[in-house]
Amino acid sequence: MLTRKQHELLAFIDQHLRQTGFSPSFEEMKEALNLRSKSGIHRLITALEERGFLKRRAHRARALEVMRLPDNLAPVKPAPAPAPAAGFAPNVIRGNFAPNLSGIARSNDAAAVHLPLYGRIAAGLPIEALRDQGTSIEVPAALLGSGDHYALEVAGDSMVDAGILDGDTVIIRRGDVADNGAIVVALVDEAEVTLKRLRKRGNSIALEAANARYETRIFGPDRVKVQGKLIGLLRRY
Repeated sequence: MLTRKQHELLAFIDQHLRQTGFSPSFEEMKEALNLRSKSGIHRLITALEERGFLKRRAHRARALEVMRLPDNLAPVKPAPAPAPAAGFAPNVIRGNFAPNLSGIARSNDAAAVHLPLYGRIAAGLPIEALRDQGTSIEVPAALLGSGDHYALEVAGDSMVDAGILDGDTVIIRRGDVADNGAIVVALVDEAEVTLKRLRKRGNSIALEAANARYETRIFGPDRVKVQGKLIGLLRRY
C-alpha cells in the first residue's frame, strides 16, 4: 500500500511517460501534486525508488522509469529509456509475524526450528497487523539463541554494503530496543516498515542504508519504533 501522495505521483509520472516518452520535471510534479516545494517531490521519489516502483537513472536529468504499478493502476507499458544504466530493486521487505513465537515448531531434525517467513511488504501497515503463519522456513537452532524470532525476505539493494542482498532471508530477534549501529526492522510513523542501520544522533534517530545510492533518513525519536534486530542471514545459491 502506498500513501496517497506516493500513489498520485506514481500515476502522474506513468501517464506523463506514456504521453511524452520522458519523465516530468520536478516543477511539473510539484504543481501536479499541489506541493509547496520540490523537496517534497524528492522525498516521494526516494520512497517510491526504495519500494521498487520507480528507477532513477544516474547522471541524467528527467530520467525516471516506472518499474511497476499498484494493482489498482493500469499495467506498466515500458517507456523509452534515455540510456542504459544499472538497475536496482526496492529496498523494502515484507514483515509479518505472530506476536508470540515462544512455541516455535521443531522440525524432524532436532538441530533446526521453523520460523514464520514473510516476503515483500509495501508501506502502509505495521508488521503486527499482517499476521499470517502460512509460510515458514527451517533455521538452524544454534543460530537463534534466546527470545522470539521471525524471518523476512529481503527485496532490493539498499543494504548491499552490509552483505545483505536481494533475495536473502534475514533472521530477526523480536524486540523494541537496539544498540547504536545495529541493523534493525524499524517502523516509521506507524506506517512504513524497513530494514536499516540504526544511529542515534542527539535527540534524533537516523536510519542508514548500506548503499551510497540511498540517503540517510533522520526522524524524531517518537517517529521510529524498533520491531526487531538482525541476528542472522540465510542465502541460497
